[in-house]
Amino acid sequence: MVNKKRKRLEAKGWVTGDAADLFELTPEEARLIDLKLALRATIKEERSRRGLTQEELAKAMGSSQSRIAKIELGDPSVSVDLLLKALMALGMTNKQISKLFI
Repeated sequence: MVNKKRKRLEAKGWVTGDAADLFELTPEEARLIDLKLALRATIKEERSRRGLTQEELAKAMGSSQSRIAKIELGDPSVSVDLLLKALMALGMTNKQISKLFI
């Protein structure tokens, strides 16, 4: 939010913040969510870049198309393990994956 707009809202009694404030997340919880969202975005971009359908990626992972859809939509039920498995099924090396964490 633009600082000018934030100040105007706060002057009128509004409270501003982000999702971490709203849901009272610890810094670690907020970082985990950010990391999972970054992994999700990478999976979607890589799948599209490689011209694969969700169904094709699911088959390579031994999963289902609906699970890939959940991954790409950022469903909170998706584990970090499954996100990493998808990246590996897309042919990314450990070195490429580790660069996502830097």
